[in-house]
Amino acid sequence: MDVPVNYLAVLACALVAMALGFLWYGPLFGKKWSQLMGWGEMTPEKTAEMQKKARPAYAASFVGSLIMAFVLSHALVFASTYLNTSGISAGLQTGFWNWLGFVVPVTVGSVLWDGKPWKLWFINAGYYLVMLLIMGVILALWV
Repeated sequence: MDVPVNYLAVLACALVAMALGFLWYGPLFGKKWSQLMGWGEMTPEKTAEMQKKARPAYAASFVGSLIMAFVLSHALVFASTYLNTSGISAGLQTGFWNWLGFVVPVTVGSVLWDGKPWKLWFINAGYYLVMLLIMGVILALWV
């Protein structure tokens, strides 16, 4: 089975994921996330250190978002075919089930094994949920 992929939609998803991450870990939840990570207040020294890491981290995140959108586009094709659904509903369902089936089981280990707080998990998992839902809708509508 040849799965059609709209590469422009995949690129759009990755760009939207980066913008969402900027908002999510910035103005929306940035202070709380930083506190829960144990970083405390951002000093000029911490800011300078993070800026050194930013370019490779953003590049890797962008590539990861491209891969996630590409794989999600395949899941959406199968969901649309076998679940007899389409449009926004298909995109939301595909995003949700991929989040629940892949993101949740993997990330919950940060709480269970690493001792991270549940609040931090909800911020991080919430980002992936919103990201996958948005990606699902973009991919479903941009056929």
